[in-house]
Amino acid sequence: MPFITHLPGSCALVLDSPHSGTTYPADFLYACELMPLRRAEDTHVEKLYDFAQTLGVHWIEAHFPRSYLDVNRNTTELDVTLLDAFWPEPVEADPKALSKVRLGKGLIWRSTDEGIPIYARKLSVKEVQARIDRCWRPYHAAVAQAIASAHQKKGYCIHVNCHSMPAIAASSATDFPGEVHADFVVGDRDGSTASPALSKLVCRYLSERGYSVSYNHPYKGVELVRRYGNPALHRHSLQLEINRKLYMNEATLKLTSGFGALKATLHGLVELLLDTDPRPL
Repeated sequence: MPFITHLPGSCALVLDSPHSGTTYPADFLYACELMPLRRAEDTHVEKLYDFAQTLGVHWIEAHFPRSYLDVNRNTTELDVTLLDAFWPEPVEADPKALSKVRLGKGLIWRSTDEGIPIYARKLSVKEVQARIDRCWRPYHAAVAQAIASAHQKKGYCIHVNCHSMPAIAASSATDFPGEVHADFVVGDRDGSTASPALSKLVCRYLSERGYSVSYNHPYKGVELVRRYGNPALHRHSLQLEINRKLYMNEATLKLTSGFGALKATLHGLVELLLDTDPRPL
Protein backbone atom coordinates (compact mmCIF):
# COMPACT_ATOMS: atom_id res chain seq x y z
CA MET A 1 0.00 0.00 0.00
CA PRO A 2 1.28 3.52 -0.75
CA PHE A 3 1.99 5.85 2.15
CA ILE A 4 -0.74 8.29 1.06
CA THR A 5 -3.83 8.50 -1.13
CA HIS A 6 -4.39 11.62 -3.21
CA LEU A 7 -7.64 11.73 -5.18
CA PRO A 8 -7.87 14.95 -7.21
CA GLY A 9 -11.22 16.71 -7.34
CA SER A 10 -12.99 19.16 -9.61
CA CYS A 11 -14.23 21.81 -7.16
CA ALA A 12 -12.91 24.41 -4.70
CA LEU A 13 -13.10 22.15 -1.62
CA VAL A 14 -10.16 20.12 -0.26
CA LEU A 15 -10.41 17.58 2.56
CA ASP A 16 -7.43 15.86 4.14
CA SER A 17 -7.15 13.23 6.86
CA PRO A 18 -3.58 13.17 8.21
CA HIS A 19 -4.09 10.97 11.29
CA SER A 20 -6.43 8.13 10.28
CA GLY A 21 -3.66 5.81 9.06
CA THR A 22 -3.64 2.26 10.41
CA THR A 23 -0.80 0.69 8.40
CA TYR A 24 2.23 0.34 10.68
CA PRO A 25 5.51 0.28 8.69
CA ALA A 26 7.92 -2.58 9.38
CA ASP A 27 10.67 -0.16 10.35
CA PHE A 28 8.60 1.48 13.12
CA LEU A 29 10.08 -0.96 15.71
CA TYR A 30 8.10 0.46 18.63
CA ALA A 31 8.57 -1.07 22.08
CA CYS A 32 5.20 -0.30 23.70
CA GLU A 33 1.97 -2.26 23.30
CA LEU A 34 0.00 -1.64 20.11
CA MET A 35 -3.31 -0.52 21.63
CA PRO A 36 -2.02 2.78 23.10
CA LEU A 37 -0.75 3.63 19.62
CA ARG A 38 -4.08 2.63 18.07
CA ARG A 39 -5.92 4.93 20.48
CA ALA A 40 -3.88 7.84 19.08
CA GLU A 41 -5.26 7.30 15.58
CA ASP A 42 -8.14 9.29 14.14
CA THR A 43 -9.67 5.89 13.53
CA HIS A 44 -12.43 5.67 10.89
CA VAL A 45 -12.30 9.37 9.94
CA GLU A 46 -11.66 8.38 6.33
CA LYS A 47 -14.91 6.35 6.41
CA LEU A 48 -16.89 9.35 7.65
CA TYR A 49 -15.93 11.27 4.52
CA ASP A 50 -15.81 8.47 1.95
CA PHE A 51 -18.60 10.20 -0.02
CA ALA A 52 -16.39 13.21 -0.78
CA GLN A 53 -15.02 12.01 -4.10
CA THR A 54 -18.51 11.48 -5.52
CA LEU A 55 -19.08 15.22 -4.96
CA GLY A 56 -15.89 16.24 -6.76
CA VAL A 57 -14.00 17.07 -3.58
CA HIS A 58 -10.20 16.79 -3.47
CA TRP A 59 -9.16 14.11 -0.93
CA ILE A 60 -5.77 13.38 0.70
CA GLU A 61 -5.29 10.63 3.28
CA ALA A 62 -2.31 9.29 5.21
CA HIS A 63 -2.04 5.51 5.65
CA PHE A 64 0.81 5.51 8.18
CA PRO A 65 0.01 6.22 11.86
CA ARG A 66 0.63 9.65 13.32
CA SER A 67 2.83 8.12 16.05
CA TYR A 68 5.25 7.01 13.30
CA LEU A 69 5.41 10.49 11.80
CA ASP A 70 2.98 13.35 12.33
CA VAL A 71 2.47 15.33 9.13
CA ASN A 72 0.58 17.93 11.18
CA ARG A 73 3.90 19.07 12.63
CA ASN A 74 6.64 21.04 10.95
CA THR A 75 9.85 19.12 10.24
CA THR A 76 11.54 21.51 12.70
CA GLU A 77 9.37 20.21 15.57
CA LEU A 78 11.68 17.31 16.27
CA ASP A 79 12.61 15.95 19.71
CA VAL A 80 16.35 15.56 19.19
CA THR A 81 16.69 13.51 22.41
CA LEU A 82 15.22 10.62 20.41
CA LEU A 83 18.24 10.52 18.11
CA ASP A 84 21.54 8.69 18.35
CA ALA A 85 23.49 11.48 16.61
CA PHE A 86 23.42 15.20 15.83
CA TRP A 87 20.44 16.34 13.75
CA PRO A 88 21.81 18.34 10.79
CA GLU A 89 18.56 20.15 9.90
CA PRO A 90 16.92 23.23 11.52
CA VAL A 91 15.11 22.67 14.83
CA GLU A 92 12.32 24.82 16.24
CA ALA A 93 13.52 27.23 18.93
CA ASP A 94 10.27 29.06 19.82
CA PRO A 95 9.17 27.76 23.27
CA LYS A 96 5.49 28.31 22.40
CA ALA A 97 5.79 26.26 19.23
CA LEU A 98 7.51 23.45 21.15
CA SER A 99 4.62 22.64 23.49
CA LYS A 100 3.76 19.43 21.63
CA VAL A 101 7.41 18.36 21.52
CA ARG A 102 7.56 18.71 25.30
CA LEU A 103 4.50 16.46 25.56
CA GLY A 104 6.25 13.84 23.41
CA LYS A 105 4.09 14.67 20.38
CA GLY A 106 6.50 16.28 17.94
CA LEU A 107 7.19 15.25 14.37
CA ILE A 108 8.25 11.83 15.69
CA TRP A 109 6.37 10.84 18.83
CA ARG A 110 8.37 10.06 21.96
CA SER A 111 5.44 8.78 24.02
CA THR A 112 1.77 7.86 23.76
CA ASP A 113 -1.18 9.98 24.85
CA GLU A 114 -0.93 8.26 28.22
CA GLY A 115 2.77 9.14 28.55
CA ILE A 116 4.06 5.62 27.78
CA PRO A 117 7.49 5.64 26.06
CA ILE A 118 7.21 4.37 22.49
CA TYR A 119 10.85 3.37 21.88
CA ALA A 120 13.42 1.38 23.82
CA ARG A 121 16.16 2.57 21.48
CA LYS A 122 17.57 5.68 19.87
CA LEU A 123 16.52 6.47 16.32
CA SER A 124 19.12 7.10 13.67
CA VAL A 125 19.25 10.34 11.75
CA LYS A 126 18.98 8.36 8.54
CA GLU A 127 15.73 6.62 9.49
CA VAL A 128 14.08 9.87 10.59
CA GLN A 129 15.12 11.52 7.33
CA ALA A 130 13.69 8.52 5.46
CA ARG A 131 10.34 8.92 7.23
CA ILE A 132 10.25 12.59 6.27
CA ASP A 133 11.04 11.77 2.64
CA ARG A 134 8.54 8.89 2.40
CA CYS A 135 5.68 10.40 4.39
CA TRP A 136 5.90 14.10 5.23
CA ARG A 137 7.08 15.47 1.90
CA PRO A 138 4.62 13.61 -0.37
CA TYR A 139 1.70 14.32 1.96
CA HIS A 140 2.38 18.05 2.04
CA ALA A 141 3.04 18.09 -1.69
CA ALA A 142 -0.38 16.50 -2.28
CA VAL A 143 -2.17 18.99 -0.01
CA ALA A 144 -0.38 21.93 -1.64
CA GLN A 145 -1.20 20.66 -5.12
CA ALA A 146 -4.87 20.07 -4.27
CA ILE A 147 -5.26 23.55 -2.76
CA ALA A 148 -3.56 25.17 -5.76
CA SER A 149 -5.83 23.27 -8.14
CA ALA A 150 -8.95 24.11 -6.16
CA HIS A 151 -8.00 27.77 -5.98
CA GLN A 152 -7.31 27.93 -9.70
CA LYS A 153 -10.74 26.46 -10.41
CA LYS A 154 -12.79 29.10 -8.59
CA GLY A 155 -10.44 31.87 -7.46
CA TYR A 156 -10.79 30.65 -3.88
CA CYS A 157 -10.55 27.40 -1.97
CA ILE A 158 -11.81 25.95 1.28
CA HIS A 159 -9.58 23.37 2.96
CA VAL A 160 -10.87 21.25 5.84
CA ASN A 161 -8.26 19.38 7.86
CA CYS A 162 -10.22 16.39 9.19
CA HIS A 163 -9.57 14.97 12.68
CA SER A 164 -11.16 13.16 15.60
CA MET A 165 -10.58 13.53 19.33
CA PRO A 166 -11.26 11.43 22.42
CA ALA A 167 -14.26 12.27 24.57
CA ILE A 168 -11.87 13.20 27.38
CA ALA A 169 -8.32 14.45 26.82
CA ALA A 170 -5.66 11.95 27.93
CA SER A 171 -3.02 12.81 30.52
CA SER A 172 -0.22 13.56 28.05
CA ALA A 173 -2.10 14.37 24.86
CA THR A 174 -2.71 18.12 25.12
CA ASP A 175 -2.13 21.14 27.31
CA PHE A 176 -5.58 20.48 28.82
CA PRO A 177 -5.43 16.95 30.31
CA GLY A 178 -8.78 15.64 31.51
CA GLU A 179 -10.82 18.19 29.54
CA VAL A 180 -14.24 16.95 28.46
CA HIS A 181 -14.48 17.74 24.77
CA ALA A 182 -17.41 19.20 22.87
CA ASP A 183 -18.93 17.22 20.01
CA PHE A 184 -16.97 19.34 17.51
CA VAL A 185 -14.06 21.77 17.69
CA VAL A 186 -13.62 24.19 14.79
CA GLY A 187 -10.16 25.75 14.59
CA ASP A 188 -8.73 28.51 12.43
CA ARG A 189 -5.83 29.68 14.60
CA ASP A 190 -7.81 32.65 15.88
CA GLY A 191 -8.97 33.71 12.43
CA SER A 192 -5.52 33.62 10.84
CA THR A 193 -6.06 30.62 8.53
CA ALA A 194 -9.69 31.14 7.51
CA SER A 195 -12.30 33.84 7.51
CA PRO A 196 -13.94 33.89 10.96
CA ALA A 197 -17.26 34.26 9.15
CA LEU A 198 -16.64 30.96 7.37
CA SER A 199 -15.66 29.28 10.63
CA LYS A 200 -18.78 30.60 12.33
CA LEU A 201 -20.89 29.34 9.43
CA VAL A 202 -19.55 25.84 10.13
CA CYS A 203 -20.12 26.26 13.88
CA ARG A 204 -23.68 27.43 13.30
CA TYR A 205 -24.49 24.57 10.92
CA LEU A 206 -23.37 22.02 13.51
CA SER A 207 -25.01 23.78 16.45
CA GLU A 208 -28.34 23.97 14.64
CA ARG A 209 -28.25 20.19 14.35
CA GLY A 210 -27.98 19.73 18.08
CA TYR A 211 -24.24 19.30 18.49
CA SER A 212 -22.10 21.09 21.06
CA VAL A 213 -19.41 23.11 19.28
CA SER A 214 -16.26 24.82 20.53
CA TYR A 215 -14.34 27.40 18.50
CA ASN A 216 -10.52 27.46 18.73
CA HIS A 217 -10.46 25.61 22.06
CA PRO A 218 -8.76 23.38 22.93
CA TYR A 219 -7.61 22.88 19.32
CA LYS A 220 -6.83 25.90 17.15
CA GLY A 221 -5.28 24.00 14.24
CA VAL A 222 -1.64 23.16 13.68
CA GLU A 223 0.76 22.84 10.75
CA LEU A 224 -1.58 21.82 7.95
CA VAL A 225 -3.81 24.84 8.39
CA ARG A 226 -0.99 27.19 9.42
CA ARG A 227 1.03 26.35 6.32
CA TYR A 228 -1.75 26.50 3.73
CA GLY A 229 -4.39 28.87 5.09
CA ASN A 230 -4.16 32.45 3.80
CA PRO A 231 -7.54 34.21 3.88
CA ALA A 232 -6.12 37.35 2.26
CA LEU A 233 -5.45 35.24 -0.84
CA HIS A 234 -8.85 33.50 -0.56
CA ARG A 235 -7.27 30.29 0.71
CA HIS A 236 -9.24 29.23 3.79
CA SER A 237 -8.05 26.36 5.99
CA LEU A 238 -10.10 25.00 8.91
CA GLN A 239 -9.35 22.21 11.34
CA LEU A 240 -12.42 20.15 12.25
CA GLU A 241 -12.23 17.84 15.27
CA ILE A 242 -15.01 15.28 15.84
CA ASN A 243 -15.63 13.67 19.23
CA ARG A 244 -15.10 9.93 18.83
CA LYS A 245 -17.96 9.13 21.20
CA LEU A 246 -20.32 10.19 18.39
CA TYR A 247 -19.39 7.29 16.12
CA MET A 248 -17.14 4.69 17.78
CA ASN A 249 -16.37 2.75 20.94
CA GLU A 250 -13.08 4.23 22.15
CA ALA A 251 -12.09 1.05 23.99
CA THR A 252 -12.66 -1.40 21.13
CA LEU A 253 -12.30 1.04 18.18
CA LYS A 254 -15.50 -0.42 16.70
CA LEU A 255 -18.07 1.77 14.95
CA THR A 256 -21.34 2.39 16.81
CA SER A 257 -24.89 3.11 15.70
CA GLY A 258 -24.16 6.84 15.72
CA PHE A 259 -21.90 6.55 12.69
CA GLY A 260 -24.66 6.87 10.08
CA ALA A 261 -26.25 10.01 11.52
CA LEU A 262 -22.87 11.69 11.94
CA LYS A 263 -21.87 10.84 8.38
CA ALA A 264 -25.12 12.34 7.11
CA THR A 265 -24.36 15.53 9.05
CA LEU A 266 -20.90 15.72 7.50
CA HIS A 267 -22.36 15.09 4.05
CA GLY A 268 -24.63 18.07 4.58
CA LEU A 269 -21.72 20.18 5.80
CA VAL A 270 -19.65 19.34 2.73
CA GLU A 271 -22.58 20.25 0.48
CA LEU A 272 -22.92 23.56 2.34
CA LEU A 273 -19.23 24.34 1.80
CA LEU A 274 -19.50 23.42 -1.88
CA ASP A 275 -22.21 26.08 -2.21
CA THR A 276 -20.28 28.70 -0.20
CA ASP A 277 -18.14 31.39 -1.75
CA PRO A 278 -16.10 32.69 1.21
CA ARG A 279 -14.97 35.86 -0.53
CA PRO A 280 -18.03 37.96 0.36
CA LEU A 281 -18.22 36.59 3.93
